[in-house]
Amino acid sequence: MPGLIRGIARTAAIAGTASAVNGRVQRRQAAKFAEQDAQTAAARQEAYQQQFAPPPPAPAPAAPAAPAASGGTSDMLEQLKALGDLKAQGVLTEEEFAAQKARILAG
Repeated sequence: MPGLIRGIARTAAIAGTASAVNGRVQRRQAAKFAEQDAQTAAARQEAYQQQFAPPPPAPAPAAPAAPAASGGTSDMLEQLKALGDLKAQGVLTEEEFAAQKARILAG
């Protein structure tokens, strides 16, 4: 009977060791694959963002020409209306609009 118990104990020790080693190998492989999956997901997300990213904003068009030396109010009004239209269309930002408006009114 002692030989049988020794054989069972030996088998249990071997099975326990194999189970522990197998568990460590599986955890290591799971961590490795999780890292690879994260890298793949990041690369896919970057490619998606590059593919569907909005185009960069177009450069602002040149500002309207300065009024002639005559400085008629009708010219100023026309220029201010044109600026307002450009701002409404989204071509000019609020800062660009304010700067051009100040330049026209000062001229």
